[in-house]
Amino acid sequence: MTTYTVHVSNLSPTTTEQHISDFFTFCGKIESIDFSSDKHTATINFEKPSAAKTALMLNGGTLDGAHLIITSDTVHPDHDEGQAKDVPYEQSDKPRAGIAAEYLARGYTLSDQILERAIDIDQKHGISSRFLSYIQNLDSTIGAKALGPEKTISGKVQETLASATQQARAVDEQKGISKQAGDYYSRALASPFGQKVFSFYTTTSKQIHDIHEEARRIADTHKAAASGAPGAASPPTVPAPGSAGAGITGAEVKTTEAPTVV
Repeated sequence: MTTYTVHVSNLSPTTTEQHISDFFTFCGKIESIDFSSDKHTATINFEKPSAAKTALMLNGGTLDGAHLIITSDTVHPDHDEGQAKDVPYEQSDKPRAGIAAEYLARGYTLSDQILERAIDIDQKHGISSRFLSYIQNLDSTIGAKALGPEKTISGKVQETLASATQQARAVDEQKGISKQAGDYYSRALASPFGQKVFSFYTTTSKQIHDIHEEARRIADTHKAAASGAPGAASPPTVPAPGSAGAGITGAEVKTTEAPTVV
């Protein structure tokens, strides 16, 4: 099986293979990690080229206090052109700005330079057609079920923007969006910020402020899920710490012990 490799050097002496796995699984599914604690280096083999490209986006950041040098021997394509378009999206299919927001929401620190890099990649390469199709279909499918034919969740929230909070809650209760919205994205589209969320994940026109706003929404969802709040939807599926490439939902938000990227 073909893998897509990046090399990480200048790791901190305190960095473990677990730290590396926890951090880089936000980029996408990891097939293997070749870690050298003596040389303070690691070679990470990703399943998808887009995951490797996201990892390279983090070059120059810091992990456990050490500045990372992230390189590759080859130029990776942005998406796996050989994969069928009708298969479910994966972590590596998400917009880079969305992945950056997940990092922030989980307690990592990303510099404005890295956020700008994420925005730039999205603008140059666009948003994965699989992820874009998922969000658009979700918006229209749930909208039709909850509001009627040819209705969208984001459109309904936009119509009632003047009294968004009250109206969104009323629509949620009366039309059964809560029952239809099973994941973070469907719940977010049905929120008072639905139009903003829809725009964030379907356009490449973003600012650093937009990433921080989305990170706060994801973090709030993590907190609600952790507290067992009624009707709380799972946060975006992200790789689980300790399981290279495995996906989880509703994970605890990292706070004080999280490695940082600057």
